[in-house]
Amino acid sequence: MNSDEKEDCECAPPQAQANPARGPERDIEEPDIENPEASRMKRAAAKHLIERYYHQLTEGCGNELCSNSWCASSAGFRRMDNNAAAVKALELYKVNAKLCDPHPSKKVTASTYLESSTHSNRKINHQDINSVRDNFKDVSYLTEEKVFEILDICGENEDYSPLIRVIGRVFSSADGLVQSFRRSKPHTKEELKSLQGKDEDKDEDEKEAASCSATAMEDDSPTSSSSSRLGEGSSGENDVQKLAPDEVSVDIEAVRRVYERLLSNEKIEAAFLNALVYLSPNVECDLTYHNVYSRDPNYLNLFVIVMENSNLHSPEYLEIALPQFCKAMSKLPLAAQAKLARLWSHYSAEQMRRMVETFQQLITYKVISNEFNSRNLVNDDDAVVAATKCLKIVYYANVLGGDLDMEHNEEEDEEPIPESSELTLQELLGEERRNKKGPRVDPLETELGIRTNDCRRPLIPFEEFVNEPLNEVLEMDKDYTFFKVETENKFSFMTCPFSLNAVTKNLGLYYDNRIRMYSERRITVLYSLVQGQQLNPYLRLKVRRDHIIDDALVRLEMIAMENPADLKKQLYVEFEGEQGVDEGGVSKEFFQLVVEEIFNPDIGMFTYDERTKLFWFNASSFENEGQYTLIGIVLGLAIYNNCILDVHFPMVVYRKLMGKKGTFRDLADANPVLYQSLKELLEYEGSVEEDMMITFQISQTDLFGNPLMYDLRENGDKIPVTNENRKEFVAQYSEYMLNKSIEKQFKAFRRGFHMVTNESPLKYLFRPEEIELLICGSRNLDFLALEETTEYDGGYNRDSRIIKEFWETLHSFGEEQKRLFLQFTTGTDRAPVGGLGKLKMIIAKNGPDTDRLPTSHTCFNVLLLPEYGSKEKLRERLLKAITYAKGFGML
Repeated sequence: MNSDEKEDCECAPPQAQANPARGPERDIEEPDIENPEASRMKRAAAKHLIERYYHQLTEGCGNELCSNSWCASSAGFRRMDNNAAAVKALELYKVNAKLCDPHPSKKVTASTYLESSTHSNRKINHQDINSVRDNFKDVSYLTEEKVFEILDICGENEDYSPLIRVIGRVFSSADGLVQSFRRSKPHTKEELKSLQGKDEDKDEDEKEAASCSATAMEDDSPTSSSSSRLGEGSSGENDVQKLAPDEVSVDIEAVRRVYERLLSNEKIEAAFLNALVYLSPNVECDLTYHNVYSRDPNYLNLFVIVMENSNLHSPEYLEIALPQFCKAMSKLPLAAQAKLARLWSHYSAEQMRRMVETFQQLITYKVISNEFNSRNLVNDDDAVVAATKCLKIVYYANVLGGDLDMEHNEEEDEEPIPESSELTLQELLGEERRNKKGPRVDPLETELGIRTNDCRRPLIPFEEFVNEPLNEVLEMDKDYTFFKVETENKFSFMTCPFSLNAVTKNLGLYYDNRIRMYSERRITVLYSLVQGQQLNPYLRLKVRRDHIIDDALVRLEMIAMENPADLKKQLYVEFEGEQGVDEGGVSKEFFQLVVEEIFNPDIGMFTYDERTKLFWFNASSFENEGQYTLIGIVLGLAIYNNCILDVHFPMVVYRKLMGKKGTFRDLADANPVLYQSLKELLEYEGSVEEDMMITFQISQTDLFGNPLMYDLRENGDKIPVTNENRKEFVAQYSEYMLNKSIEKQFKAFRRGFHMVTNESPLKYLFRPEEIELLICGSRNLDFLALEETTEYDGGYNRDSRIIKEFWETLHSFGEEQKRLFLQFTTGTDRAPVGGLGKLKMIIAKNGPDTDRLPTSHTCFNVLLLPEYGSKEKLRERLLKAITYAKGFGML
């Protein structure tokens, strides 16, 4: 392509190809098609005239007596900046305003012939070009300047139909939208000077200009580099090679400015809506069958531009346009999704929230406008599924845009967790064991090279990604089946756990645990048939109440050594000398008693902080690693058997269980006094070395109160802490306190925990704070919510006298008495995940007025309540029952 042809590409949009079927509509353009040279000359003439108007407005003609009101040399002319001058130059060109002779210093030689040859016929050419401009049929893609030019023309004529047609044509065409709003390189000062000087080399310099109007003369501010990339549309691959992994060739700021001006006009807004309806199916087809992104990575521009539309979540889009667009976006290949996530990670929290709300609005709209049930699954709704997949891209953008900690990762266990010595069901049937694949990892997470747990604080809270209406209609048993089968034609929302609340995810984990228990039971039956051994379908523990630690931990240690797979069997606890049958309630009490014993400070395995009410690993404990392994097993068994434990660890323990080391910021929770001291050290404005006189040697006390010295660096007692190295001191101090000092104890603890949960989707589904909720339950005891969800049996109902008196009595109890009641009725004094409203308690009639105490079935959360004659008697009997209850019997 010669220089003249390149110049043509820069100063006007490329001409659409002739279409015989549309011949009558293109009569005006036929002369251009028949005579390309004439068309080129007209465009060059128009461009030249606009530049002359621009220089007349900015520099004038040089005649001090000039009477032209639109010349900078005239006496009454008001100076304007370059941007305003560029816009005004276009307006003057359109009305054929008076044009002064050029300023002497700006006369050129190379363009003299062009000017003289076109000036005589300027009126004729101007009319022809205006005729074409009024129709804008040659606009196949858009720039910010082109949009505003058309908008100004439409505003003058009070007719926006040309702009509506252009938007409809460009925004409904994937090719047109991909080429639109291209980002150009900021002009250097030398280029701008050359352009404004209009010297003999101007034509060569203009190859770098990206606009056909005088907006190429804008000042060299980085924020004003929004001119179009005319003539560069076909160089997609070259553009991508120059871009960083989190960049696209779209001028996003220009797109936002265009939307801001256009979306206020209802007629123009409808054009965007209709165009998106036509665009989306074609894009979906391109991505599904034509592998278009691999051929032109600039195809991603289309999605960036559409997602900048701030009206996407409005009702007009929710019915057809947005669902179709989400279906198209969900077809993006993994690399394209990752690039979008990286790009959006640079957006502000407000922009991120807008995109989240767009997809959440669609999901909610589809959920409440349809009646989903076990026969009509929400998993089969294409719009909900597609919107959730799109929301996943924004979710990982939110993670990337947050406060990341990619470095402090726990080392993997050196010894692999031992496999079961027994044959698995698959091996008995001659098949490969499927669960050797290891824990599931999201492909997009792998592509981006991050994990959710790497994010200490996201750009917007994770809770905003949870969709409650979706959680209410989701059939979790079916969804879990799709999750395990991993078929392409059935979507599982468990693959997008960010959209699920803790209650729903806990139900999914419950199904996984139960199915694994049943699987182990079937394996045991098959194994007994093959080997002729005695059936042992449960993890059976028989313990003495007075020696619960010795009995339980010895038995668990034997199982962990001989056959760890037995830990994944259903737990069945029996207290020696008691008649209780374990349907869940006996196990609850077993766990509570074990936890009380293990965390007793007198044993010395854990230390207790009176200020924070939290436990921490004892760095100088006399217990061996095996004891900590068994404690980890107990914690894992509690999750596996859906039991809540009354344990009080700082959050850093759960982060460490999920693979992240403790850092300085974790001390705020684990050891707030030390955290505050180190924070003051970092913020100290004086001389640390002279005023504080501390070194890289720290001291601790053992169980007997004796001081223990530890060097954070070699010869630490000789290395003073200074203003320069205090950050290193704080980091190493935190590393020692949270990681190194308890390394052996925690590794053993984690190993025991993973013996039970290593094949569970626990890590995939839950964040550390949710793991704590899973193990410890909710600390918020809302007894009003419990009253709302309680059911009645045996003749009682909500309006019964005794029931009204019961709730009045219970609400009058203190916090400790309420916990005792929960302990008595359910086997634990903690609320389940989701609060007491998720607890299915039943109050059943247990005979007429009597002196007998109330009793309970903790396995089923049933309270057996006699119909006492008075409220005072009810209170006295109930308090005695919950205060002195201990042990199990047969009723």
